[in-house]
Formats: sequence, structure tokens, C-alpha cells
Amino acid sequence: MADTGAPDVDIARTPAPDAPAGHIVLVTIGSAGDLFPFLKMGLALREAGHKVSFLGPDQHGPYVREAGLPFHGLPADEAVLDHPDLWHPTRGFGVVWAATRPAMALVPAFMAALPPDAPCTMVCHPLALPEADLCRAARPGLRIAAVFLAPSNIPTVYDPLLLGPYRVPRWVPHGMRRWLWRTAVRYLIDPVAMPDVNAKRRAAGLAPAGSLMDHIFAIPDLSIGLFPEWFAPTQPDWPQPMLRTGFPLFDPNPHAELSSELRRFLGQGGRTLVFTPGTGNRQARAYFAHAVEASRLLGERAIFLTPHRDQLPAELPRHVLWQEYVPLRVLLPHVAVLVHHGGIGTTAEALHAGTPQLVVPLAHDQFDNGARVAALGVGRSLPATRLTQGRLLRCLEQLLDDEGLPARCRAVASNFERDVGMEEVVRRVGTCAHAVSPDASTRP
Repeated sequence: MADTGAPDVDIARTPAPDAPAGHIVLVTIGSAGDLFPFLKMGLALREAGHKVSFLGPDQHGPYVREAGLPFHGLPADEAVLDHPDLWHPTRGFGVVWAATRPAMALVPAFMAALPPDAPCTMVCHPLALPEADLCRAARPGLRIAAVFLAPSNIPTVYDPLLLGPYRVPRWVPHGMRRWLWRTAVRYLIDPVAMPDVNAKRRAAGLAPAGSLMDHIFAIPDLSIGLFPEWFAPTQPDWPQPMLRTGFPLFDPNPHAELSSELRRFLGQGGRTLVFTPGTGNRQARAYFAHAVEASRLLGERAIFLTPHRDQLPAELPRHVLWQEYVPLRVLLPHVAVLVHHGGIGTTAEALHAGTPQLVVPLAHDQFDNGARVAALGVGRSLPATRLTQGRLLRCLEQLLDDEGLPARCRAVASNFERDVGMEEVVRRVGTCAHAVSPDASTRP
């Protein structure tokens, strides 16, 4: 995987100190955890003088418009949240892929309507890269930057490897790791994605692509990893050029405070546990049932964070409080343990706050994020397929009884003070639009 086939242009060494502001088109999918990093980038790019357009799921419109960025909504079928395989460790990718294709199909039409000669860069979620490549075929000067929100979005044979919930032992040789990864892609990813990708490529008069991973990693002129080196070091076989930053923490309501109801609940004394399966999870009824009993047996209070009240017991015991939404920034300083799904945004907020974590991963990047939390010594990981009341209780007891855990969490939180911010992202993305582009006919 070391040879990505990326365009032979070194964006890192392309100087453009006086280049005029360009048009930056941000394209994202997914939940709020996917949206907020793009919002942080969009605001920084606008502040630097660039024209910014934001394409994302319709439900994200209020967040983007409130931030003052032009928003172009893409259709999103929220019924996908009830699909039984959405959170399946291996079948979840197929559900996400199918759900995002109608929205991604509209991206080329948006790009075609822009002035053809103006410098322009697309900054894309990885699953938008096939459509970005179609846009570049029709607009040869277009530059493309890929944004990777979590380490597992970038496959490698060097980093400790997880194939879904299954860890590959460190002693397995790199050649075998490469074979395992390519086999997983061949049987679990390519049959889902490549018929659609190649149908669109044929319609655009382009040659078919072989494998999704090889295809999308050959597309970007610049890759951006929005997570720090101390969380996941850059690997030799990651695409280049690769820009690394810290976690792009973003609070849509930075002045929010705890409600009076929440302050009263927290003021009752003792320790508070917070449970959240993620804002997009509507299939967490068993998760919350186990949380009710585990917190009762521990004698601790619990806050349940979810916008979907119907998956909680109709009557909650006095030691449990339901909240539709609370900014983690204001809540986590009052929390003994955060139990969550392992989304990268939630993981980063807990690391920043120095809050111990119990990650209960279901699918996608969550297993890898949970493994990294455990490796940092600031929490544990318990796959959702193994979640029972007894296991949840034992994991929480181990975290609450670990006297050295708070100090380790504070030490990891101190890393945020040295993290790279958005300034270099703004410079490199702005430079990207003015770099000399290879002939589009030479691209894979």
C-alpha cells in the first residue's frame, strides 16, 4: 500500500504567499461528529479570506447556517438510522455506502455550475472522493484534499491492525497483514462499492477502477489527518503529502451552560456516570437497560445522553437523568466516567477533558478508537457484541477503583496544549488551489 498512485505534486513545497483567495468547497456526510471538524475548517478558511461553500446532509443545515457559511443541502434518508445492519461490525459499511450515494450523486452537478476558470479546491470526506474525481475529470484544474477524521480511515500494515472487532497480533508479518487487509476489502467493501463507482465512471467516459481503497487513496492532491501524532503516529504507507493536525474540537454553542435541572442532579453528591451511544444511534435499548442496572448496583448516578427518548425505559429511576443534548465541554468536568460508542469526536472531547472512558464500539472506526483509548491508559474498550450487565458492571468497577487513572487522564489531556491547529490547514488548502496541476489525462 506504500504506492498510493497520488498525483505527483508536492503541495507542501508549493509556495503561494501572495496567491488570491480561492473557492473552497467542503463536502461531508454522516452525523454531527463528521460535521463539526468540517465546520471548524470552513470557518478558519473563511476567516483567511477564502470563499467557502458547504455541502452536507440536509439535517446539518441549521448548524452550518448558524455559523454563517453558505449551505447546500444534500438529501439524507434518516430511515437508515433504523436499518438493522447500520451498526453491524462488517455489514455496516454497506448500509452507509448505500445511504450516502443519492446525496453524493448531486455533487458533480453543483461543481459543474461553478465558474469554470476560477481556482477551486474540494475538501472531502473520504466517501465523497469518487464523486470528487468525477468532478475533476470534467474540470481538469480542480484540486482535491481528503479529510480523514480517524486513524482507521487510512489503512496501514504497520500500525496495530484491527479488522472490525478482531485484532491482528503484532507478530503477524507485514506481508500477511497486507493480504488480510486486501482480502477484507475484496470480500466486504469492493462488492458493495465498486459496481456503483464504475457505473458512474463509465457514464463519464472514464476507465473502471479496480478496488475502492486503491482508487480513493490515488485521488487526493493533499491528505489531511485531523487527529494528532500522539493519538496515532503517521505510518510509512499512508498517502502523501499528508498534513497532520490536532483534534479539531468544535462547539456549536460555546457559551452554553448547564441547565438548572442538570446542576441540581450533579449537586446531589457522589460520582456521576454518563452513557451515550451516539446521536445517530436509535438502536440502543439494551445498552440503556444494562446502564440502568449497572449504575444502580454501583450506587452511582447516571446521565443518559440521547435525542431518542423512546429507546429508554418509560419510567426512569431516581438515580438516572435523561438529557436530549448537553455540550460535552461543559458536562465532562463533572463526570467520573464517560461510557460511549467510540466516535472520534466524543473520544477527542473526553481526552481533552481528562475524563476516563469506557468505549463500547459497534462498527466503523469505533473499534480502533477504543483500542487507542485503552493503549493510552485512559480507559477500557468493551465491544457492544459482548456487552452484558455483568461485564459493564465489572468494567466500570475497574475504572472507578483505578487510583492512578485520573493522573493518566490529566497527562494525556496536557498533549492538547502542543497540538497543531488550523493555521497550517488553511495555508496548505489555500495553496492547493494554485499549485500546478498535472494533466488530468495522466491520472489513474
